[in-house]
Amino acid sequence: MNRNLAFLVLFIFSTFVGVSQTKVGGYVKDANGEPIPFVNVVFEGSSEGTITNDDGSFYVQSDNSFKSVTFSFIGFESKKLELTSSVSLNLEIVLQEEASALSEVVIYQGKTSKKNNPAIDILRKIWEKRRENGVKKFDQYQYKKYEKQEFDLNTIDSNLINSPIFNGMEFIFKETDTNTVTGKTYLPIFINEAVYKVYGDNNLNKEKEILLGNKNSGFSDNQTLISFIKDLYSEYNVYDNYLKFFDKSFVSPLSTTGIDAYNYVLSDSTFIDNKWCYKIVYYPRRKNELTFKGDFWVNDTTWAIKEIKLHVTKSANINWIRDIYIEQEFDVLNDSVFLIKRDHFMSDFSFREKDAARGVYGKRTTLYDDYHFDIEKGAAFYKNQVQEYQDHVFNRDDSFWETNRLEELNNDEKQVYKMLDTLKTVKAFKRIYNVASILASGYIEFDDLNFDFGPVFSTFGYNDVEGLRIRAGGRTYFGRNDPWRIEGYTAYGLKDDKFKYGISGKVLLDKKMRLIVSGGNRRDIEQLGASLTNTNDVLGRSLASSSLITVGANTSLTDINLSTFAVEIEPAKNFNVRVGTSFRTLESASRDFSLAYYTDDTYTTIKSDIRQAEISTILSFSPKRKTTGYGVERIIVNDGDYPQLFLNYSLGIKGMLESDFDYKKVQFFYRQPIQVGGFGRLTTTLEAGKTFDEVPLGLLSVVPGNQTYFSIFGTFPLLNFYEFVTDTYTSLHVEHNFNGRLFSRIPGVRDLNLREIVSVRGVIGEISEENQLLNASTSHPVLYAPNVEPYWSYSFGIGNIFKVFRLDFHFRGNYFDNPDARSFGLTGNFGFYF
Repeated sequence: MNRNLAFLVLFIFSTFVGVSQTKVGGYVKDANGEPIPFVNVVFEGSSEGTITNDDGSFYVQSDNSFKSVTFSFIGFESKKLELTSSVSLNLEIVLQEEASALSEVVIYQGKTSKKNNPAIDILRKIWEKRRENGVKKFDQYQYKKYEKQEFDLNTIDSNLINSPIFNGMEFIFKETDTNTVTGKTYLPIFINEAVYKVYGDNNLNKEKEILLGNKNSGFSDNQTLISFIKDLYSEYNVYDNYLKFFDKSFVSPLSTTGIDAYNYVLSDSTFIDNKWCYKIVYYPRRKNELTFKGDFWVNDTTWAIKEIKLHVTKSANINWIRDIYIEQEFDVLNDSVFLIKRDHFMSDFSFREKDAARGVYGKRTTLYDDYHFDIEKGAAFYKNQVQEYQDHVFNRDDSFWETNRLEELNNDEKQVYKMLDTLKTVKAFKRIYNVASILASGYIEFDDLNFDFGPVFSTFGYNDVEGLRIRAGGRTYFGRNDPWRIEGYTAYGLKDDKFKYGISGKVLLDKKMRLIVSGGNRRDIEQLGASLTNTNDVLGRSLASSSLITVGANTSLTDINLSTFAVEIEPAKNFNVRVGTSFRTLESASRDFSLAYYTDDTYTTIKSDIRQAEISTILSFSPKRKTTGYGVERIIVNDGDYPQLFLNYSLGIKGMLESDFDYKKVQFFYRQPIQVGGFGRLTTTLEAGKTFDEVPLGLLSVVPGNQTYFSIFGTFPLLNFYEFVTDTYTSLHVEHNFNGRLFSRIPGVRDLNLREIVSVRGVIGEISEENQLLNASTSHPVLYAPNVEPYWSYSFGIGNIFKVFRLDFHFRGNYFDNPDARSFGLTGNFGFYF
């Protein structure tokens, strides 16, 4: 969620200039006044044009002067409109059905036929050759890549210009331009340039990308923003079945499943760069699906794509984005090889769907050049290594950019750099930037003190022991690549009248291996058993410990005093090894809850607190995880998009610092998200663990319940706290988010753009007789484990309610006779998702 809030910084600023010669826009309807989608709109005597949207609207712009424009769609008579002005907007075009041609073209009217369709015959030839196109035809490849990303504030009008928010910044509105795709006025507010050298080996299935230079307007040291933007516009291959961006999978028009999602029409043929090519026009078969409209040119012998345009339909189920437009061009290396030459991606972000609402254009233009092939580098070259920050890469001089830019900046793009430098000195801009920064990070920055206050969203909480809880905290912050950091907080409960605190510190000793030493101490009230897999995080505290809204009373809280010390390294990219030691004391924080256990063989002597020293070794691996920053802390920019593996071996040592127990514990965690084409995302989480030797309730593995109305990852929403306690367990959680695939087929429901989620949770475990006998808790005299059969529950969820809310309906599958068992429940959560 936080990474998407970074857009708030980008909804503000300006400057772009250009001269366009011909602009045409309006609506196309039939004789009954009904809109006609996917009509071809082309300037007469050219290949410049567009296709109407779902509602029949269109806008097309050219730098050339044209006297007429043609509207055509099979099944209707073509119409030629003479242009009396260089700007012709708000047109209403009426097309008449072509009765004489209906019988001849019936297979192309509305939904085109899948049989005897020359366009689909060509598509099948593309499928046969697609793996041989481009760089995949060579053993090794390398090339230079230049990437330019821009954000522009759009729909500029007098209300915006005169808004009090821009007091002191009026100079940014001196010049505006019109977008060639949407026809809206806009002002640029951010530009980022990057140059890469890319190496690949098809035999090893490896690729390596080296950043040679990076430059942006106003945010030169902000790797977080840069990485976020790069991940937002992640690279894609139009030959793939599904194109993924904005956390969604769109059906590619070149997909092998495309004939079920698109209508295809063979509309033209001509020579392009001395190669005979066919033009295929495509448009969706159904509304509200993640599909495109557009066209592509394909060579008649290699069946490689020469040019392609993709325009997301307005009915697509995607939030905060009104428009997505993509263009790709491919160059001919020889008679059989086509290589990508240019890629342009534009999106229109807005909190409102209306065309008149203001928003932000996001553009990425990527150019490719200097290709070389079959130069072997060896497997060692592609070995993933942890990269360290190189200051000169982000501070290249002008001569570097003059030499390495594959496309010159126009005068208006150059002005963006000057404008942002000026804006940084304006107090009004600083205020807006600071507010956006607080919303994105959760911290209030005090630059003069090198200190951040927060997280502000954790200021208030509530539980039955502390009552209303007030928290204040902060961290040291000198820069995004700090080699060390200290964090701390203090909290006060109005009911128990006690102060709590936590403090931690960490230092990065070796950048290459990411050798980090950390330690800290925390004294607080906590809900133990909030997750099956735990790491003794010194400042970690679950939402279950202080949720403002809960299901019934919760007094099963623990007073914990935890001290930790750890050393960790990252010997390979995204592979982490951590060895740590901890000492903790645990005792009940409430008279209604007990952690007591027997200390003698006759089960007569009772002790209510636990003192325990522990040594742990943790191995974690997160392939495909993307991070930003080179300091002691890094930010994950693609959270939830990569698999996670975690293995923890812990050793309890009796006698060390007067510890109470000897034991060994093994924990395993595996989470795997899978994008199932156009059917959404499947996420599977597997957890398993075992505690050897005898331990009391406070050291056992509690199956995590959830007595809040919030959805908490890794918990069982219909279990109460401590309802099941185990020393051996295996848990499985499977969730599938269909992203509106099913609702999009239901009339009346599909227009709401809701998203359906189904999930199943299950856990099986046991607790030994020895651990049962050791337990002397008065609140939980008998410990129950799901050992007769696996406990399970299932859920149905509706997401994207008002675009920000998800509601889950939970149903219990068994163990209805447990004390205070809940058979049904509701949880929800807010989120900012595309």
